[in-house]
Amino acid sequence: MQVDELLARAANGGRLDLAEGIFLYENADLNALGAAADHRRQMLHPDGVVTYIIDRNVNYTNICVTRCKFCNFYTPPGAADGYVLSRETLAEKFRETESLGGVQILLQGGLNPALDLAYYEDLFRWTKQNFKLALHALSPTEIIHIAELADLPIREVLIRLRAAGMDSLPGGGAEILDDEIRTRISPFKNTADEWLSVMREAHDLGMKTTATMVFGFQESSEQLLLHMDRLRRLQDDTHGFTAFITWPFQAEGTRLKLRDDTSPLRYLRIQALARLYLDNIPNLQVSWPTLGPEIGEVALRFGANDFGSIMIEENVVSTAGAHFMMTSAQVETHIRLAGFAPARRNMRYDRLPIAADLPRGPA
Repeated sequence: MQVDELLARAANGGRLDLAEGIFLYENADLNALGAAADHRRQMLHPDGVVTYIIDRNVNYTNICVTRCKFCNFYTPPGAADGYVLSRETLAEKFRETESLGGVQILLQGGLNPALDLAYYEDLFRWTKQNFKLALHALSPTEIIHIAELADLPIREVLIRLRAAGMDSLPGGGAEILDDEIRTRISPFKNTADEWLSVMREAHDLGMKTTATMVFGFQESSEQLLLHMDRLRRLQDDTHGFTAFITWPFQAEGTRLKLRDDTSPLRYLRIQALARLYLDNIPNLQVSWPTLGPEIGEVALRFGANDFGSIMIEENVVSTAGAHFMMTSAQVETHIRLAGFAPARRNMRYDRLPIAADLPRGPA
């Protein structure tokens, strides 16, 4: 295998196999890898526009039974600091989101055994009756938990949640789709196959979802590329993923010590390789909340075409040391500094107007 030949083929839309992806990850010069990914981005998104979304990440409960070693957010059932957000608190958050021009709520939480399927159905119906916000809600891990509590098939749970108002499914809980790693960092969580099976069911029902990867768990090159390969094979079958997002493990305060490279340079290498390897996932989102907006700018030249959310609220990675927040005006400034034109979007990547009289985000 020759690095230059593989990069040229992938940059022009040719498919890499697993061995070629591993070879490039281990041997390609970072700048050459980034240039190839940038060329591929230009082919897929030739209009010079970088999108972003105004939404709010609402964590409706922090009570969780999974006890993942990398999570600093959860609290076990019965703990004094456990919470489930009231409708009054949710309404306040949702109203503020709408007032800031928000179009979506990213609703995720812990695996709380006190919250059954009816709770989510009631919550989703109430949200839709009172707000114009899309619900990008739960995660495969939460869906599996709800299905186990209800003793129902995953498909039936998804059908009922969609009927109640769930619009799309986030890609949370993927971490690395390799069971050796998952057993080490989250032994009580679902398997890689279970995560993928929820996504397949959602896609088969016509729902759109996102795909994610968290690196920094001492994963091998092969495990890293197998994660991408499993996503790509599912996408070949279903075409249900709208975007891929990767970010480094945030270790501060967690029970899992950082023993891996989570630097910006490794992030850029993984993201550029993802743009080349995930040839059937149309959008790549930068991870500025964990690495900062300046790295987000650079990442737009390493294959990404989306700046993610303005992050009106964030409670999970911030408990592990990531504290970057921005307004929509600041996001647009960073997009322009990187040489692109900003455009607002929804989860399906439909472009939305940026009118002069629309709110620009929190001060």
